[in-house]
This record gives sequence, C-alpha cells and structure tokens, in this order.
Amino acid sequence: MKIIEFTYHLKDIDKIAVNVLSHLNTKTVLFNGDMGAGKTTFINALLKAMKSEDIATSPTFSIVNEYNLPGDKVYHFDFYRIESIEEAYNFGIEDYLTSEHWLFMEWSKRIEELIPSVNQTITISDLQDNKRSLKLTLNTNI
Repeated sequence: MKIIEFTYHLKDIDKIAVNVLSHLNTKTVLFNGDMGAGKTTFINALLKAMKSEDIATSPTFSIVNEYNLPGDKVYHFDFYRIESIEEAYNFGIEDYLTSEHWLFMEWSKRIEELIPSVNQTITISDLQDNKRSLKLTLNTNI
C-alpha cells in the first residue's frame, strides 16, 4: 500500500479532486476525518470532477444519497448514526455493495466487516485557515 498526501487551500479543492480522481483505481472509497473536516465538501468536488450535475449533501439522516454521473451512479453513505450491522442490513446495504456503482462511505468503521476488501481510503484533516491535508491510499494489489 502506498499513500499520496496533498495539502491544499479550499479554493483549490476542485483541482485536488481532479488529481485524486486520476489516482482512484476502485469504485469503493472510504472517507475518514473528524466531524467537520470536509469529507462531504470533498465528495462534492469529486462529483464535479466526475461530471455530475448533482450537489452532495451529508446523508447523516438518510444514511445514503444517490448522485447521477454520465453512465454511472455514486452512492454516498454516512454511517455515523448506524449502531449495528443489523441496521445496515435493514436498509439493504448488500444491494448497494453488489451494484458495481461508485460507493463513497463516511464513517465506514461502523460497518467494517461489510466493506468490500478492494477499496481506497481518503483521510482529510483540517489544518485551519481553510487548509486541509488529504491522504489517499493507493492499492498496489489491483
């Protein structure tokens, strides 16, 4: 596993998203970071880089949001409120996991045993003054 790190100002987020997108080699992407670090904001920039006309909003209460891409979809999950694997099964997580569409997952540790083994992780840290650190794991086994 290899990690690429980016440090950026929020005004440059669209350029960083295009760069990160060029390094994604799987459709399952886990987003880590503290509350308010900018995970959904970065997902929004990724959607733009993927030519989506949709705007990402936090699916904290809906658990999953669906966004359209040209010829594909993104399922954006926020598992913050999930308290058990049974809750994930209750909303049909297995249908999403086998869909062959993009899976963007926030707070994925709450359903860790269900996450596809082939995935990449984006970890975002708030550096203050509208600056962020982003670490992207690269899967070298794909």
